[in-house]
Amino acid sequence: MKEIVIISGKGGTGKTVITASMAALAKNKVMGDCDVDASNLYLLLHPEIKEKNDFYAGIIPSIDLEKCTNCSRCQEVCRFDAIKTIKGQTVIDLISCEGCGLCALVCPVQAIQMKENHCGEWYISETNMGL
Repeated sequence: MKEIVIISGKGGTGKTVITASMAALAKNKVMGDCDVDASNLYLLLHPEIKEKNDFYAGIIPSIDLEKCTNCSRCQEVCRFDAIKTIKGQTVIDLISCEGCGLCALVCPVQAIQMKENHCGEWYISETNMGL
């Protein structure tokens, strides 16, 4: 089995076009578009989705506002400055949060839970050029 990987490069340089062209020429192949920002091989290959699955990566905090006493302990220990008090309510900026879980660990009332991060979906598809 041979493996060809097309990686890196600035967006818009033609990686997807080259990959789609290779898909048209190669025999007995399996293609994977693993671009986490803009998977767009489907635009050229027009796949029929055979299987759809949820994709989870990392963990994110979730605050139970019923339990939270706004003690600010979580805010004090967050080295990413992702936790703020806004209008008397503790809020986590999920863009700034790195998912380390320290906030959940130090919360005296267990108001913060770490949960799996649902990032999107992944598919198994078939095209007229194969899987």
